[in-house]
Amino acid sequence: MLDILDGALTHEPPIWFMRQAGRYLPEYRAVRAKAGGFVELCLNPELAAEVTLQPVRRFGLDAAIIFSDILIVPHALGVKLWFEENEGPRLEPVNDIASFERMQPVLDRKITQPVYDALKIVRDALPANVTLIGFCGAPWTVASYLIAGRGTEDQGPAKALMRGDEKLFASIIDRLADATAHHLIGQIDAGADVVQIFDTWAGSLNEHEFGRWCAAPIARIASAVRAARPQARVILFPKGVKIEWMKRLVSEAEADAISLDPITNRKRAREVFSGICALQGNLSPDVLLDGGDAMDREIDQILEDFRGTRHIFNLGHGILKETPIAHVERMIARVRERA
Repeated sequence: MLDILDGALTHEPPIWFMRQAGRYLPEYRAVRAKAGGFVELCLNPELAAEVTLQPVRRFGLDAAIIFSDILIVPHALGVKLWFEENEGPRLEPVNDIASFERMQPVLDRKITQPVYDALKIVRDALPANVTLIGFCGAPWTVASYLIAGRGTEDQGPAKALMRGDEKLFASIIDRLADATAHHLIGQIDAGADVVQIFDTWAGSLNEHEFGRWCAAPIARIASAVRAARPQARVILFPKGVKIEWMKRLVSEAEADAISLDPITNRKRAREVFSGICALQGNLSPDVLLDGGDAMDREIDQILEDFRGTRHIFNLGHGILKETPIAHVERMIARVRERA
């Protein structure tokens, strides 16, 4: 995978997939039950390392992505974080001056150090040819949870604050951007070979807002990370945005790869990004869930569309918890057989 990111073409695309450590694996469910909760699992270095390694052991994947969460950053800035079973994350909302001023200005190392400790454990356990990925959420996506105190379908509370009190909103984004850069540097120092920035809700903004609140903060983060660690490799995942917007983001952040969601036109992406950065993706998690001949055909088409370019085979978003393990095994075998 590092060869691809560093500019080389390989005959067979490396394979990993987003949310590869998760509830579809019985061994993951057993460890999570032992941890006592999701946040507890994220902040237990030994258990977080174990679930990170599980899919690599089971499937022989080419990369491991550290088991953590994008909301660790606001949590380390003093915001209470917890998970409601079957409902998702909850945060103390930060949506006015008083709640913003209660946030810490820098990361609490007691919260982030367990993530770095887990990375060190995984790095020591991984074969040398398996890439270790660290990650974070982009400021806009994290802010959408932070301002509402939970995930929302339309990111309405964050958009309302953005448009109603731009000064406060900018302060929140700036605080998250600075903290995120420090967190990524910490992950690289702990052994991550590459970091991925997830902007799951980038597609919910208009073009101006995307430039101001997605592209600019991500470029700022990437610049800060590379200023501190020049060897850093960065993958971006701006879900749901136009290819032209992706191109702007890749250019401003000098990304090593762009991860494509399932609806992105692959041939157009190849035209735009070949020679600029590697491409990652973009099998639909729903196609993997359904499996069968339709999945085989889609895998073959992805391989054909990206043949001859720098490609990392991945999903277009995270694996679904209902996905049968046999489908994952079939997907990996198909990619390696047909590459």
